[in-house]
Order: sequence, then structure tokens, then C-alpha cells
Amino acid sequence: MSKSFASQNDLQDKQTSFVKLAQGCYAYTAEGDPNSGVIIGEDAIMVVEAQATPRMAKDVMAKIRSVSDKPIKYLVLSHYHAVRVLGASEYKADEIIMSDKTLDMVNERGKEDWLSEFQRFPRLFRGHESIPGLTYPSITFSDSMSIDLGNKKVIIKHVGEGHTRGDAVVWLPEEKVLFAGDLVEFKATPYCGDAQLAKWPKTLDVLANLSPEALVPGRGDALQSPQACLEAIQGTKDFVSMLFSETKKCIQRGYTLKESYDHIMEIMQPLYGDWVIFEHCLCFNVKRAYDEANGIEHPKIWTDAIDMEMWKRLKT
Repeated sequence: MSKSFASQNDLQDKQTSFVKLAQGCYAYTAEGDPNSGVIIGEDAIMVVEAQATPRMAKDVMAKIRSVSDKPIKYLVLSHYHAVRVLGASEYKADEIIMSDKTLDMVNERGKEDWLSEFQRFPRLFRGHESIPGLTYPSITFSDSMSIDLGNKKVIIKHVGEGHTRGDAVVWLPEEKVLFAGDLVEFKATPYCGDAQLAKWPKTLDVLANLSPEALVPGRGDALQSPQACLEAIQGTKDFVSMLFSETKKCIQRGYTLKESYDHIMEIMQPLYGDWVIFEHCLCFNVKRAYDEANGIEHPKIWTDAIDMEMWKRLKT
């Protein structure tokens, strides 16, 4: 078992890829680091997910400019976690879009989340001194909104809660391309510290019913066939369902949080231990599952101090 805290010792650079999924649709991926998406219409560009810092976003910008010089009008943030949003200023987008519930999370826990994630994964925050502050939207929505980029229809939807209570996806109905945010991962561990675990599987069923033909997950390679898309959705569903069901069993048996963590590590590591950031995520995931199974519907706010205390408590 890893002795270092979270991903503090993960210092190796990742190879980035910029993959065309359909006409005007691209996935920016980085071997399990956070992904971004790019949608190019006849009039404008939409970016999905900002990266953690303006410096980290520069590589995404370079990839965009290798294929188009159109203006970046929209930046969509699928949810509020610092590694997704704090690089927003680099794109100079006309509009920044997130769901109403995600804005609530910015106001409630944005600063704490920033400090927490910076401590957990410093490599993703290279150039952190260039972050101008918390990222706020210029446009919010409750259920869905539609944007035409110029012969390119884009639907932004809050399809249900899961990874957070504010999750949104970006869907191109004509191309059948889905930008799923962290609702879906591929060979990467879902982070559940702010999750709504009872609701997440139903939200994934909604995504599966869209029948996407290409999908950009929050982490992991872009999926480029209907079968691969459904396998990624199902794989995420299997992980979060097992996490929550096993935690509920532990509580029924009278296990402490530490005993629950040890049990879940024992049964899930053989299945998922090779997924990206498994060791990083599991103690935070079990803590959230334990809380939700005990009736705490609203996730507690993680801070850098609470992170470290929980890691020491469950890892020793």
C-alpha cells in the first residue's frame, strides 16, 4: 500500500493526445489525468473542462489552435472540482457555463476544495500562482440548455446527481458524442468524496439510454464505439454500486469506518487496483459512502486538514 499521501508522489509527466471523435469534436486526454473536450462549429468553439491552472490549459489551447482559429465563445464546466475549473482564464471565453447546483458548490466549498485538491495532487497544479481566483459562471441553468455553434447543435444537460449534486454533460445529438465529465470514468477510479451514491447509478442509466457512439470520460481514453461507451458507463456503475452496497453491509454488521475501509479495500483492490488513482481515492470514497449510508445526504466539506487526518486514520 502506498505510504505517501494521495498523489503527492505522482510527479511523472503524462503523454497527451488530441483525438478527433467526429466532425468538429475532439478529446484532449492525458493517460488518466483530467480530460477536456473541444467542439468546433462554423461560428465558434466550445471547450468542455478547463484544467487546473492557466498554465495547464495552455496545452489544450495549443491543440485547439492546431485545428482551428475560430473564437472560443463557450467554456462548459461539468461540475466544480478545482482540477477541472481553475484554468478557465486561459481560454478567454465569452461565456462560462455551469449548472445552478454547481454554482451552489462554488459558493459553499470552492476555496476549501481548491486547497484540498492542491494538497492531494500538486502535479496537476503546475503554474498555480497564475490562478486568478475561484471560477464563477456567467451563465447557469437548472435542467438543460441548447447552443448552436454554427451548424453544430450542442445540448448541455443536468441529467441527475452522481459524482456531485451538480453534474452536467454535453451531448451532441446529431453526432451522438457525449462529454460525460466525471460521471463516467474509463480504467480510472471514480472519485466519490462529494458523491450522491444512491443516485449515481440511475444517472448513468440515463446516459446509457442516449446510446452514445463516442464518449469523453472524466479520466481515461476517449471511447470511439457504441460498445466501448456502454462498457465505460457500466464499469463506472459497477464500481460505485459495489462501493455503496458493501459499505451498507459493513454498517449492518456494526463495522467502524476503519473496519469498513479495510473490508472494502480487500474486496475491491483485486478488481480495481490497477485503475488510475485507486489508492488515492478509496479512503475518501469509503468515508463518503459510510456517511451517506448513515443518512448524511449532503457531503461534508473536505479541507486539506481533514484530508490528511482521514488518510492517516484509514491507512494506518
